[in-house]
Amino acid sequence: MNDNRRICLGAFAGAHGVKGAAKVRTFTERERNIAEYGPVESENGARCFTLDFIRILKPGLALVAAPEIESREDAAALAGTRLYVNREFLPELGDDDFYIEDLTGLAAIDDAGARLGRIVAIHEFGAGPVVEIEDESGNAILVPFTRAAVPEIDIDGGQIVVSTAALAEIEAGGAS
Repeated sequence: MNDNRRICLGAFAGAHGVKGAAKVRTFTERERNIAEYGPVESENGARCFTLDFIRILKPGLALVAAPEIESREDAAALAGTRLYVNREFLPELGDDDFYIEDLTGLAAIDDAGARLGRIVAIHEFGAGPVVEIEDESGNAILVPFTRAAVPEIDIDGGQIVVSTAALAEIEAGGAS
């Protein structure tokens, strides 16, 4: 694990009101944490924002203000911009905790030990997170990111274990 990597805390999701407040889709445990770790940067590092948490709009969506956002038009133009902070500014993780960025690149095996591929992304489409695994042929396997479907995550060992029962259900066209 590279402790110098940046962690994505959220993404701008549009403007709110007429004075430049912005909606932020948060990837943090609590919505207000989006503003707890100091200034955040855009993915390319070209923009920096000092966020001031205003309130929760709904689960996973916070309302923020920032002096770098001067108008409603500025806030609207930022929609989709992902917000990053250096890992060093985040709290120490517990033994069973990890950041989503820690999973990208890990090997995926089934519970019988057969190699499935590598994790290329974690997606959130609204019904819960999904792990995208790319197999040796470049095909995508989408697995629900639940304890039942992914019973073991071994960051230090560089792999996750995917339940063969979940894989069978996915292959049959069901959801885990």
